[in-house]
Amino acid sequence: MKPGPLNLITDIAGLRVGNAADARLKSGVTVLTADRPFTAAVHVMGGAPGTRETDLLAPDKLVAQVDALVLSGGSGFGLAACDGAMAGLRAAGRGFAVGSARVPIVPGAIVFDLLNGGEKDWTDNPYPALGRAALDAAAATFALGTAGAGAGATTGNLKGGLGSASAVLSDGLTVGALAVVNAVGRATVGDSRRFWAAPWELGDEFGGLGLPASFPAAREPATAKRMGEATTIAIVATDAALDKAALQRLAIAAHDGMARALVPSHTPFDGDLVFAVSSGARPLSDPARDAFLLGHAAASCLARAIARGVHAAVPAPGDRQPCWRDLRP
Repeated sequence: MKPGPLNLITDIAGLRVGNAADARLKSGVTVLTADRPFTAAVHVMGGAPGTRETDLLAPDKLVAQVDALVLSGGSGFGLAACDGAMAGLRAAGRGFAVGSARVPIVPGAIVFDLLNGGEKDWTDNPYPALGRAALDAAAATFALGTAGAGAGATTGNLKGGLGSASAVLSDGLTVGALAVVNAVGRATVGDSRRFWAAPWELGDEFGGLGLPASFPAAREPATAKRMGEATTIAIVATDAALDKAALQRLAIAAHDGMARALVPSHTPFDGDLVFAVSSGARPLSDPARDAFLLGHAAASCLARAIARGVHAAVPAPGDRQPCWRDLRP
């Protein structure tokens, strides 16, 4: 397993990601879209999720494909970012056809970043405009760290951020992950600069420091955030041709990567969820074997993406937490 050419989720051919953020607000939006509708599913493991149109992603629901997925800051206000993305897709003639009408299908999920030091004195909800701007910016390359929906993200001890990673399997199948890291838990071990995700690092994509020689004694984790103030939301994607049921299993497997990279994770305070996406470009040669390998790759990619998001965060005025780069070696 090796990283794709960009080491981004957009190593899945046809996928594009766009970011938009407001530095004063300390928040933003990230949109994943594609050249054509794509199959998607979701699995939620956190206790405080905030979502839109995720029910229709269940295997037994009518709509088979979606036009975009939205990841946003702003808590419940951020779900309105889907409106902006829908407007842009509608203008482009995209959407589920119902007679002469077209309805773009845009599920979304949010993180809570309302108490991160940004100015939240707005009168009109800023998230629809940010959603439209993120869709318009969608491209094969995009910024990580303090960008898009990760612009105001925090963790238990450090600034969080937007992360991404990819992997190409020996048979040519590609898997990618995209994550907004805004967790109750920590991505680093104790007070060190070393990431919990280190065993899955490829090269030195988040510092190459490895794990510490010894680990801190087990203790009850401190809760720096209150109920509903956190959440890590993610997308895993593949070019393997998977239906919604298989994608739901892929999302479930990918949650292992979240647990590897964030300690603790999936808490009552977090709304942790994973979307799973297929471009459908490559048929499976051995469905049982491929599903096994894809699940492992998705978990590994998500762990790496989470670490990369924290690793890439940069300081900004009004921050209430340090960045990884500010920690002493």
